[in-house]
Amino acid sequence: MLVLKTTIQGFLTAVKGMLLTVRHLFAARKSRGTFDIRDEHYFQQQQGVSTVQYPKEKMPIPEVARYQLDVVIEDCIVCDLCAKACPVDCIDIQSIKSPDVIGTTSDGSVKRLYPAKFDIDMAKCMYCGLCTVVCPTECITMTDNYDRSTSKLTDLIYGFSDMTDAEIAQRKEEWTKFQAEKEAAKKK
Repeated sequence: MLVLKTTIQGFLTAVKGMLLTVRHLFAARKSRGTFDIRDEHYFQQQQGVSTVQYPKEKMPIPEVARYQLDVVIEDCIVCDLCAKACPVDCIDIQSIKSPDVIGTTSDGSVKRLYPAKFDIDMAKCMYCGLCTVVCPTECITMTDNYDRSTSKLTDLIYGFSDMTDAEIAQRKEEWTKFQAEKEAAKKK
């Protein structure tokens, strides 16, 4: 009796699973529309296939989404606050001091440092947005670009500094010369 009861229960479970599969098979003939997540009826649509046919179709992105970091290097004062605020150390900044004022940013901040290196390793980034919050000139921002797939991790290191090796050497030499002149003036 126990064997018959177990066999019937197993058969009914298999039939129930097959009915669920067939129901989904026929429901998949219609596709769900792509709705913005801010739509009030977003969670009410339960029927149909919800697979997005990427790259032909793309999901709508919220305006406040956190994705790819971008730096407008012309507005960067190389203060290093973003690198200090980063909990995973994905921002690598090296600066060179200037004896004179280099220029100003778009918000009027004075630039006194050259960005010799400004790299962001997006493979390490946890997309917290802390670097964008602490930036005084708002030169580092999160964009809505999320499609940066690659098979090499080194391709995810983005360099934003536009200084060549020759320029870096020249700026370092200018600073060293300035420091030497300053020390010589103190000794007189």
